[in-house]
Amino acid sequence: MHLFAAQPGGFSDDNGIVDLGQSPAELVILSAADSVLALLATVIEAEETERLTSVRLANWMNLLKPAAFDLYRDRVLDQRGAEAPRGARVVVLSLLGGASYWRYGLEQLTEWAQREGRTLIVVPGEDVEDDSLLRAGTVSYQDAHRVWRYLREGGPDNTRAMLDWLEDRFLQRPRVFREPRPLPRVVLHAPPCEESACPGRVTLADWRARWQPESPVAALVFYRSHLQQGNTGVFDALIEILESGGFNVLPVAVASLKERLCLDTLDELIEQSDASIMLNTTGFALAGGSEAAQTGYQHPWTRHIPILQLIMVGTTLEDWQGQTMGLRPRDIAMQVALPELDGRIITRPIAFKSAHYYSTRCQHDIVIHALHEERARFVAELARRWVRLSEKANRDKRVALVLANYPSSDARIGNGVGLDTPASTLNILLQLRDTGYPVSDALPHDPTALIEWLTQTVTNDAEHRDSRPAAQSLSLGEYEQYFSQLPQACQQAVLDRWGAPTNDPLHRHGRLMIAGMRLGETFVGVQPARGFDIDQNAAYHDPDLPPTHGYLAFYFWLRHVYGVDAFVHVGKHGNLEWLPGKGTALSDACWPDIVLGPMPHLYPFIVNDPGEGAQAKRRTQAVIIDHLMPPMTRAGIHDDLAELERLTDEYYQALGLDQRREQFLREAIIERVRNTHVLEELSLSPSAAEGTRPTVDEALKDDQVLLDALDNYLCDIKEAQIRDGLHVLGKLPDHDALRDTLMALVRLSRGSQPHEQSLLQAMAVDLGLFDVHDNFDLLAADAWPWQGPWPERLMAIEATGWRSSSHTRERLELLGARLIEQHLLTSDAARLCDQEWPQTRAVIDFMQETLLPVLHQSVDNELSALMDGLSGRFVPPGASGAPSRGRLDTLPTGRNFYSVDSRAMPTRTAWTLGQKSAEALIMRHLQEHGDYPTSLGLSVWGTATMRTGGDDIAQAFALMGIRPIWASGSQRVIDFEVIPGFLLGRPRVDVTLRVSGFFRDAFPGLIALYDSAVQKLVDLNEPGNGNTIATNVSERCQALRAEGFDDATARRQAGFRIFGARPGTFGAGVQKLLDNGHWQEEADLARAYVNWGGYAYGKNVEGEPAMEAFQKRLSTLEGIVQNQDNREHDLLDSGDYSQFQGGMSAAAHQQGARPALYFGDHANPASPRMRTLKEELNRVMRSRVTNPKWISAMQRHGYKGAFEMAASVDYLFAWDATTALVSDYQYEQISEALVLNEDNQRFLNDHNPQALKEMGETLMEAISRGLWQSPAAYQARLRDLLLSIDEQEERAS
Repeated sequence: MHLFAAQPGGFSDDNGIVDLGQSPAELVILSAADSVLALLATVIEAEETERLTSVRLANWMNLLKPAAFDLYRDRVLDQRGAEAPRGARVVVLSLLGGASYWRYGLEQLTEWAQREGRTLIVVPGEDVEDDSLLRAGTVSYQDAHRVWRYLREGGPDNTRAMLDWLEDRFLQRPRVFREPRPLPRVVLHAPPCEESACPGRVTLADWRARWQPESPVAALVFYRSHLQQGNTGVFDALIEILESGGFNVLPVAVASLKERLCLDTLDELIEQSDASIMLNTTGFALAGGSEAAQTGYQHPWTRHIPILQLIMVGTTLEDWQGQTMGLRPRDIAMQVALPELDGRIITRPIAFKSAHYYSTRCQHDIVIHALHEERARFVAELARRWVRLSEKANRDKRVALVLANYPSSDARIGNGVGLDTPASTLNILLQLRDTGYPVSDALPHDPTALIEWLTQTVTNDAEHRDSRPAAQSLSLGEYEQYFSQLPQACQQAVLDRWGAPTNDPLHRHGRLMIAGMRLGETFVGVQPARGFDIDQNAAYHDPDLPPTHGYLAFYFWLRHVYGVDAFVHVGKHGNLEWLPGKGTALSDACWPDIVLGPMPHLYPFIVNDPGEGAQAKRRTQAVIIDHLMPPMTRAGIHDDLAELERLTDEYYQALGLDQRREQFLREAIIERVRNTHVLEELSLSPSAAEGTRPTVDEALKDDQVLLDALDNYLCDIKEAQIRDGLHVLGKLPDHDALRDTLMALVRLSRGSQPHEQSLLQAMAVDLGLFDVHDNFDLLAADAWPWQGPWPERLMAIEATGWRSSSHTRERLELLGARLIEQHLLTSDAARLCDQEWPQTRAVIDFMQETLLPVLHQSVDNELSALMDGLSGRFVPPGASGAPSRGRLDTLPTGRNFYSVDSRAMPTRTAWTLGQKSAEALIMRHLQEHGDYPTSLGLSVWGTATMRTGGDDIAQAFALMGIRPIWASGSQRVIDFEVIPGFLLGRPRVDVTLRVSGFFRDAFPGLIALYDSAVQKLVDLNEPGNGNTIATNVSERCQALRAEGFDDATARRQAGFRIFGARPGTFGAGVQKLLDNGHWQEEADLARAYVNWGGYAYGKNVEGEPAMEAFQKRLSTLEGIVQNQDNREHDLLDSGDYSQFQGGMSAAAHQQGARPALYFGDHANPASPRMRTLKEELNRVMRSRVTNPKWISAMQRHGYKGAFEMAASVDYLFAWDATTALVSDYQYEQISEALVLNEDNQRFLNDHNPQALKEMGETLMEAISRGLWQSPAAYQARLRDLLLSIDEQEERAS
């Protein structure tokens, strides 16, 4: 029976087995705090007469791996030795993080203590009292509590007293001891020159006597434990650097910032000292930070000063220098992710663990933090510049507004996902001028004019670059002076790749041109391109491309010559934060650090993208100013689909009443379905009898099957959520768009309270469609025949065409929009009648009292928070996520958003969805192909993982038959268990992950967890042949051994299941090829995908080159999956979808595989849907790209609207290049809707003629490459259009 039990994974996130090399001792003290161990060793070593008791000290973090602890127990705890004739007699375990953090060690120590003569004392490793831990040992609660207080109060006297008491109480060696002596919870550290000062006796007056008049005060906050343990040298050195940088320093040691007393005392000290900035070295989150999402952030201090997070790295300098991730998982959580909850500005690592000396009596290396002087000076300068923002008058500040530009053409200036970037930039300029910044009175009159002004001078556009003037430039002499200050290896990398500065396209007459313009003294510029004239070989093989001379010159000029005080990168996202270098905790050789330097950086960024925003926060010290998603609306139906709906409704009205008309309409419908290509897009439901999906030919033989499919298809398109324009910073959508957006925000249920219900569900209950306790979901994937009732209110909306639950939902959507309009958006809005609408009233009241006000607050915050940041003030934190997915806790925007604790993923909620999605995927594949899938590829992105809590990784676990295990209380994932095969009822799916670069850097622990699960399954011996992972690895091992590999290498390579970009680099490589046209056939795209992504990751595997292993995995794929968790974006508004899933498809195809391509729709967490990729592309084309409603919305946004149209054409082309899924008729549709339509041509010519040209060129490229196989007359029409554009350009020049 043991074969069928769920098996624990035995996972820990450490690296390798550590042998501490200790001999047995009578007293063993285990702690995770190096400072505690250092103090113990110092006290023991300093005693004039040796204690009779032998002592061993160890950091139990080195023993996390079960094998490591087993070795330690065998050699130190169970053995006898010269210093321990009876073996270990007392073990003190100070356990940080609770019992769940080191469950194995606690269980083994408990078992060890069962033998007579052994004592186990377990205490919490932090200041929070944990009764369960204090009772976990073999001593009384009172005795354990006493040891805990000795350790927590710290200091030499308490440490000595604890050792005396332990000997007296448990080792039968009488000692005189004293009770634990408390230290104040908040203590001022003595100035470096007053080392004899006693903790607690230093006053603010002592520090004032040291301060320089007129210098700003920096509050330096660190843990009291450093003071207690005497580990203050690192802070003394830091104080000297801060003082040399012009600061008066107030060093404050605190027990914990989670304590109210500490917060209040620190607040009082900040007020009394008139501090201008806080430099914080404590980890975790402050009190209140974790509540921000639900209750609104409550700032802990009176003064709203910036808080810089200084990283005290938990590993050595050598470890940090030797790997590209930057920080280990534990440090990412405690030093970065959790501090982000409080809005702290993530800076740089300023100190590393260092072996101070070896304690021979304790057989332990004493570890202290040692300051990294260069990084500390970087942070000191960053702090100085933040303070200058608060000291300078607005009229004296220079601000740089930087607009991204990708691809590098004049049609695409101002990348900003979901944002009208030019309009938002104009609003920022107006706000700056209104608040006294030096902005000229003459500003562009509209967003299109802003771009026209910018493109009158040099930009990244290669076609026009040489013919335009530059408003500013940097001399080669000055440039070379700044360039020479770069690390030598970085200088050489630029010279090797780009040659001398004179080779740069932006070089003219001994100067490097700077793209942008000055409006008064405020700069608006175009971010430089990453490269120029990139050859085909580099596009395939060079993911760590260094920036060009022109790129460096842009930022050098702004920082050193023009002397800007702050950077504002407007909109998600530019390329700065994606330059090569460490993932977190950057060094001076990381390109973002080199380029931006220690500059204040503010970044308006869409609220639904925490991952890429976190990238900017962690690599470019950005303060995010999050903004609303674009307005949302129902797609509705248009053109051919509207006509089909009319015919279908008439058919059902005639059914059984007029057979001749019925037959005529049936034939008309079938003919139109054929002629409009809708027939190819219908998703036919599986046969109830056989469980398989009928073919189109089979459906044509059964009119009812076809008509039912058509009905569902039309409803699905009509109710699809699409963007109804773009967001503009500081502005709510217009009336109709606001109404529909409000509706979108309450479509999904968010909890169990009445006001948290879906508005649709609430109305359905009030109208008697369902009982309040019924388990139903009107937004579920499948429609069902509607049997009534038919309430008058819904009949009044539309009486005809009500046949299915989809039609019911449509009427509820329309009614909901009316209620919102009547009761929220009119000047004389009345409240709903509580008796008639009890459920609906609760939702509408919530919208009126909470939701609508926070939307208004959002647009106010977006500009005011930016102004606060530019004034050197604190920007409050807020949650991130997709509001339309039920995450209304992300509102109001205008906050410095944070993400989640990576150790808690996948969350329980994500696991629930992941299981549902995995089941939907398996059933869809079974219906399509008649068998279970056994090998799948899945793209996993860091931003989606942050946004959802790990839906994708949870889906992968579920497919493999792995269940996460969470710690009670903290909800951290601490292990996994293998679900028995007989419970799965299907084969395990071998899932290969292609992870993004950000996922790699942000979630190393999750990578290790997944890899551990894979290896556990490889070694699992279970009955039957359902463990495909073990079978595949075994077969691959045999093949590799036959090729001459040794057993260990074969086993290692055969087990790789996680692949990504080279350490320190990002991307999939495919988009660059598509943008610059440096490819000839699918094999070129496949080669780039493999070369960029063929690096293996896992537990103890950090980017090992493994192209062959990656190709082998790709050759086995039966399916490739890409999930999308919200409808605020889609497959045709980002190139990442096509380059990741499309790139994997092309690469698998080149390896001989023919995988099915799937799209997981997770927009409704309660009901994930699984479509084929082709179905989703069809859906997006019909519902958005060719929809007059969306086109009209884009036209309202001028230049940026045209930009969005051109981007959709690009991404459609990319999908076809990588998957060949785009049909000729879809090229025709997009040509007619966006390029050849006369009204849209006029719009494009007025606002962004370059976008029209680029769309035409992209479509012609599709023809020339054979993607658009039969263009017929379209080829001539597009050619004529391009010739006409060329003639216009020639006349204009």
